Amino acid sequence: MRTRRIVPTVVAASLAIAGCGAKVDEAAPASASGKPVTVTNCGAPLTVPHPPSRVVVNDTGIAEIVFALGLTDRMVGYTTYDGKHVDYRTSPWKADFDRAPNLGTGFTREVIQAAKPDLVFAGWSYGFQETTGVTPDWVRSIGAVPYQLTEACRQPGSTARGIMAPLDALFADLTALGEIFGVQDRAVRLVADYRARIDAERARAPKDDARRARVFLFDSATPDPFTSGRTGTPQAIIDNAGGTNVFADLDNSWTSTSWEAAAQRDPQVIAVVDYGLGQENTPEAKIAQLKSQPLMANTTAVREGNFVVLPYAAWVEGPRTPSSVETLGKYLRSKGF
Repeated sequence: MRTRRIVPTVVAASLAIAGCGAKVDEAAPASASGKPVTVTNCGAPLTVPHPPSRVVVNDTGIAEIVFALGLTDRMVGYTTYDGKHVDYRTSPWKADFDRAPNLGTGFTREVIQAAKPDLVFAGWSYGFQETTGVTPDWVRSIGAVPYQLTEACRQPGSTARGIMAPLDALFADLTALGEIFGVQDRAVRLVADYRARIDAERARAPKDDARRARVFLFDSATPDPFTSGRTGTPQAIIDNAGGTNVFADLDNSWTSTSWEAAAQRDPQVIAVVDYGLGQENTPEAKIAQLKSQPLMANTTAVREGNFVVLPYAAWVEGPRTPSSVETLGKYLRSKGF
């Protein structure tokens, strides 16, 4: 998820793995419990004493990273958000969601501790919150390893999130988790496949910046609009699909803005996040809200009805990123961009 809610509200190997943000350090000396592995996570070394076998995760996008790496059998539970049925229905990993234990919608200390995890995979505002007491330090206090979603890593001295380009963040997590779980070959194959698919879509995009569609990512508004800046996965999706994120100047992943700022940038396409949570969060309700908003009503996107909808899990960091780039790219081409 992002920041606005405690419910959540997705997309980027010929380059060297370290070159795309995933730095895997030399493993620490072996111990009786297995071979420790040290990777870099959120800019700091993270040592995992043995390949985890009891993993708890929060959020559908994060769960799908684990599923894509073939680690479903090592998951002892996942928590999600109300409205997750849209993500489930559209997920290529539906069978994995059905097989893994569903711990409900509360990513709480009690739920996590009851599952007896040896690794907890979440991110700031994707489960980790000071207000709930579920933090990486608390995870360490119960004897588990906290792995943080790289897209949600906090910038030094700030609560703003995102310390590298969003595609690099996805590749960093796949690579580091591949090392931690001993599935490096699978991780390398995923990175190579994702990069090839995204590069293929990027090659179809306009080369002239003037022909690239101005895209506004609309998550929600209560009452100010919530969107994504240059370190969020939507930046990678929009850019590689052939558009320009109208809020690429915001140095944050998911953040609030104003209707005035959104309207001034005159988006030509509005990308809508589908949560499947309540009548006010349906795509139809969000589009109606945009049409009735006085400032947005005069934007090109609203006047021309240029709305594209993808589920929540397609906009956050995860293995749906290539498909999201392809879907948005196809939509932009259909509109002449």
